[in-house]
Amino acid sequence: MNNLSGQNYIGQTQSSKGTVVFHAENPENKHPLEPLFHEATQEEVDAAIIKAEEAFAVYKNKSGEEKAVFLEAIADEILALGDTLIKRACAESGLPTGRITGERGRTMNQLKLFASVLRDGSWVDARIDKAQPDRQPFPKVDIRSMHRPLGPVGIFGASNFPLAFSVAGGDTASALAAGCTIVVKGHPAHPGTCELIASAITKAITKCDMPDGTLSLLHGTSHDVGLGIVRHPLIQAVGFTGSFKGGKALFDAAQARPQPIPVYAEMGSTNPVFILPEALRQRGSQIASGLAGSVTLGVGQFCTNPGIVVHQDMDQDGTFESELAEEISKIPAATMLTKGIREAFDKGLESLKHEVGVKTKSSGIEDKNGYKGTPCLLQADAQYFYNNKKLEEEVFGPSTLLITVDNKGEMLKVARELDGHLTATIIGESEEIKEYADLINILERKVGRLIINGYPTGVEVCHAMVHGGPFPATTDSKTTSVGTRAITRFSRPICFQNFPKELLPQELQDGNPLNIKRIEN
Repeated sequence: MNNLSGQNYIGQTQSSKGTVVFHAENPENKHPLEPLFHEATQEEVDAAIIKAEEAFAVYKNKSGEEKAVFLEAIADEILALGDTLIKRACAESGLPTGRITGERGRTMNQLKLFASVLRDGSWVDARIDKAQPDRQPFPKVDIRSMHRPLGPVGIFGASNFPLAFSVAGGDTASALAAGCTIVVKGHPAHPGTCELIASAITKAITKCDMPDGTLSLLHGTSHDVGLGIVRHPLIQAVGFTGSFKGGKALFDAAQARPQPIPVYAEMGSTNPVFILPEALRQRGSQIASGLAGSVTLGVGQFCTNPGIVVHQDMDQDGTFESELAEEISKIPAATMLTKGIREAFDKGLESLKHEVGVKTKSSGIEDKNGYKGTPCLLQADAQYFYNNKKLEEEVFGPSTLLITVDNKGEMLKVARELDGHLTATIIGESEEIKEYADLINILERKVGRLIINGYPTGVEVCHAMVHGGPFPATTDSKTTSVGTRAITRFSRPICFQNFPKELLPQELQDGNPLNIKRIEN
């Protein structure tokens, strides 16, 4: 943990030309962590991107098998970091050892999952229409198409997942799998963790004979480094997970370029939960307990944290509200990821409390040590929600807003008024869920993932997962940042017409040498 350089990685070369320095901080005790890290200069940003472009000319032509071996080598090198990585990530994030160990496993499994996709090869969507020179009245030419990588891409590390959404996280894994080279803007909350992962990737690059510049890591606390990456003309796409303000700024900068580029930004969500009346009657206490656990899991610092709960109090006795308030009140404050996140949580919560119609129902057990966030339950009637979009805004942390409706019509109206979110959940008994088919139809247009009788917190990494949603949850509702569909964010279809057979990619050659699924004729 003390052998960190605090430098940027310009491909395989470490660099520290800048005079602006910063350090990580342990959010549990507010202690600074060594060493000092050097913010990248514009010269270093340019050097990293130019190197990525040079590397792309070689890396894009690596076979699926070669890239698969490379991704698996990265996973092996991450594991080889051992306790050094775990201790540093815990120190920088305040997250417990078990959580970081599990996240390391997720990071490695993401890499291996994309390796399996590369070996399968069908993700390229190979399509072949062979020539028919004798066709009447006009001959048909030979036309073949497949997905090919975009070019160098910029990836932004997230604050809440120092491993799984960072230097070797899901965005990096999917972009490398697509054949892109990468320039990563490390998150300043955990720069030491970022450097350790970058060192593991550089070892894998050398071991697998990948070109220098396949990955670079740039540090920085200012907006200059990130905007420098997005605005550079050689960068062809961006992956981001973070706040709406940050994601929208990157998106706007990318669209203002002479050549606009896609920004795949996941920008937060309040992940509404709808509790149907019969479920509330039959298992209200159980739901209250499960919901409180979901709201406060990870101190509420998951992008799928349920920030809005809609329920119909059929008996008008307030039992569920009281039970949920009681559950929240038992949960102690816990360390949040950074000073800034804790301050934003407090500010957002205080602002929400002062909105018309919003009442504070319960707070957890306070603790003033470190950057701890105290759980909180707020409540408002549906009429206030309809007329105030601020009630739908994300407050990143361990809180939720309970919206009380009088009838099914009001519940459906709440659903219709929603903006885009990552998830929506319906908790109900089997028969009443069928009766609320209209609610499902409304929510299907609002989110990327619909959940029945579960809780949204947590995202399974698998082929079928969709972790995305309509704006403002993301900047592109047609994509996902988790799961193997994520690979197509960093590729585009290219058509090859009348190509000599020996110049075609293997995926499109006659005889199907890679034995992949293809559409032919």
